[in-house]
Amino acid sequence: MFRLLRKTQPEPDLITYLIAGFGNPGRDYMRTRHNVGFMTIDRLCNKLDVFLGKMQANALTAVYKDTRHRIILAKPQTYMNLSGQSVSGLLHFYKIPLEHLLVIHDDLDVPFGSLRIRPSGGSGGQKGLGSTIDRLGSEDFARLRVGIGRPPGRMEASDYVLQPFSSADQPLLDRILDAAAEAALLFVRDGLDTAMNRYNGSIEKK
Repeated sequence: MFRLLRKTQPEPDLITYLIAGFGNPGRDYMRTRHNVGFMTIDRLCNKLDVFLGKMQANALTAVYKDTRHRIILAKPQTYMNLSGQSVSGLLHFYKIPLEHLLVIHDDLDVPFGSLRIRPSGGSGGQKGLGSTIDRLGSEDFARLRVGIGRPPGRMEASDYVLQPFSSADQPLLDRILDAAAEAALLFVRDGLDTAMNRYNGSIEKK
């Protein structure tokens, strides 16, 4: 686990990463499936003992530092479909290269209880990811896809993603958020390949 910076290394030498979790702001959306990106950022803040107290580039942000890294944690407040505005703005402000970006979002095509980490690719219909690709002009950045599964029966996907998780889902959801947070930290600490090898697939098998 990371250790807090104790003036052992000058700040300019720190390697800066951006971890952005996608969701919709407001109490109405707080526990919905579409907001697992936000939930993962909240779990990271708890693990790292930092607070999302600063608004930058239309995103709530927190900064964590250890002796090697500066990690910007962000929850864009633009609503899902415009998330790329915040990601682009934060990358520009902190001068972060694309290889040090990780976005975390819900994914209908990944089963609930599974994670998929990918180095690049299209949006797959995920609006926040599509906005980010459009704003950056590139698909070449890492993404952590948190599975929410497909809607039951004939329910529209747009309705399904805006429903809250059920009480029966909560125990597995808690494990998913822990695993997603650890995967994000492993991406920073040991790189994308290590994170993919350890966390791709069902968390039940970890």
